[in-house]
Amino acid sequence: MMKFSSKKLFVFFIFFYFIFNIEGRAKNPPASFADLAEKLMPSVVNISTTQTIKTQSNPFPFQFPPGSPFEDMFKEFQKPTERKATSLGSGFIVKKNGTVITNNHVIANAEDIIVRVNNKEYEAKVLGADPYSDIAVLKIESSEKFKTVEFGNSDKSRVGDWVVAIGNPFGLGGTVTSGIISARNRDINLTRYDDFIQTDASINQGNSGGPLFNMDGDVIGINTAIISPSGASSGIGFAIPANYASTVIDQLIKYGETKRGWLGVRIQQVTKEMAQVAGLNEPKGAFIGGVSEGSPAEKGGVKIADIILEFDGQKIKTMRNLPRVVANTEPNSKVTVKIWRDKKLITKRLTLGRMESAKDFKK
Repeated sequence: MMKFSSKKLFVFFIFFYFIFNIEGRAKNPPASFADLAEKLMPSVVNISTTQTIKTQSNPFPFQFPPGSPFEDMFKEFQKPTERKATSLGSGFIVKKNGTVITNNHVIANAEDIIVRVNNKEYEAKVLGADPYSDIAVLKIESSEKFKTVEFGNSDKSRVGDWVVAIGNPFGLGGTVTSGIISARNRDINLTRYDDFIQTDASINQGNSGGPLFNMDGDVIGINTAIISPSGASSGIGFAIPANYASTVIDQLIKYGETKRGWLGVRIQQVTKEMAQVAGLNEPKGAFIGGVSEGSPAEKGGVKIADIILEFDGQKIKTMRNLPRVVANTEPNSKVTVKIWRDKKLITKRLTLGRMESAKDFKK
């Protein structure tokens, strides 16, 4: 019979306690998503839109070069033609009165918007849309009460967490797929403010605007884009985080438009070489390549060649961080900006403007 000393018993106890603790804290995969899907499906909608596409028909198998004397002669033979184009997307209901969230690109230039809820169709109108974040808010034109879903805290979502996507891929409404969060803070140069959640839950054409749920049934993202050479799901999908989307949505519902902060600078990425010359220990922040005349930045003392390291208490790790942080700050807010200039850190106080009313907004 094997004998153990009290010291060895103590070691074995600690070892088994440690293993038990790890297993106890680990989350097991869900046995089924059925209960969650059944609860959420009534709040997810299919969206179809139509728009008129106008083109010029040319009855000849050739075209005259611009400025040709024959161009005007044969112009009367070129008649404008119209055709109806349809597109499909997804969305989800956030208010009982039929307020629906979707992507801007799902409803952009639409003449008619039809929302299907539980196999019943309704007309809808646009309350507000923002192409720069690719978010739109619709209102179902009905006095009925609808079942809603809530936004969750997307900042608490972790890489590896289970997620569920529900939407209308290829017109096949009510499709449920599952996966995990593959990455956070993805920048794919799709919008001005890329900060996507990446997921391997199957997302295809028609899923755009649909919700990405956590296991509590809260919306943590709006499915927006995929990367795929074939155009079908390749396990790399992207969703707008709920925390960012909620700010835009609240403004669209309240004002019908967005109200973003504006600093008035042109920025560049800080390279290793630039960091060395500036005396920074690593490449970080946003390099100021230009300052707009009369802008909040100019009035606040920001200069060309400054490097912004912190804005209103938030660290600016890369150039792409700054536009997101500034846009999420209320116009007319008084903010503190920490700047690296002449190899030392200085602080400036300034008052933000509003981006949408800035004269160089669309530049």
